[in-house]
Amino acid sequence: MRTLSFKRHRFPAKVIRYAVWLYFRFTLSFRDIEELLAQRGIEVSYETIRCWTIKFGPQIARNPKRRRPMPSPRWLQHRLKAHVPVARRR
Repeated sequence: MRTLSFKRHRFPAKVIRYAVWLYFRFTLSFRDIEELLAQRGIEVSYETIRCWTIKFGPQIARNPKRRRPMPSPRWLQHRLKAHVPVARRR
């Protein structure tokens, strides 16, 4: 598997990942993503976003998702205290 390389691209890797993520996560059109990025001050054509989704989409999808952090022990203690047994057997 090739590593994800954003070399020789005009925009930073964060912008490319964000545009591809928007496309696949929310099923927005390329023009909608172009408009969202323009609101953030990033001028990108919808055709460029289309090329990014074709080139980087499968590779980004194959990367494992970040795991959520484990809950703190304090939260777990609170949950254990709230546990009340329903029925006891003798």
